[in-house]
Amino acid sequence: MTPITKQKKMEGMAGQVFRLGELVNYQTGAIVSREVISRKTGTVTVFAFDEGQQLSEHTAPFEAMVVGVDGDAEVFIGGEPNRIKSGDTIIMPANVPHALQAVGRFKMLLIMIKK
Repeated sequence: MTPITKQKKMEGMAGQVFRLGELVNYQTGAIVSREVISRKTGTVTVFAFDEGQQLSEHTAPFEAMVVGVDGDAEVFIGGEPNRIKSGDTIIMPANVPHALQAVGRFKMLLIMIKK
């Protein structure tokens, strides 16, 4: 499994305009993430996956929404593949196994809402 490189959290960004795709940079052979919002009730994180990088199958006790920002990937939910590209959105239901495989370089916004 490829470790995820976490970049500095976003602080003091409220009320400012920014581009999601510019918050994280691609890194050869790696996955890079940056939390935009982190609260007890959920998180908003931007990810950059180098080509072929993946998140192995896992479950979460809460719903999560993926928004494609750049490139494309396969998102597997309950074993079923779903192609997602820039501008596409998919919701992963709570307690259902899911995984992600970057087809090429891929950036996404992940929104997790805790119950």
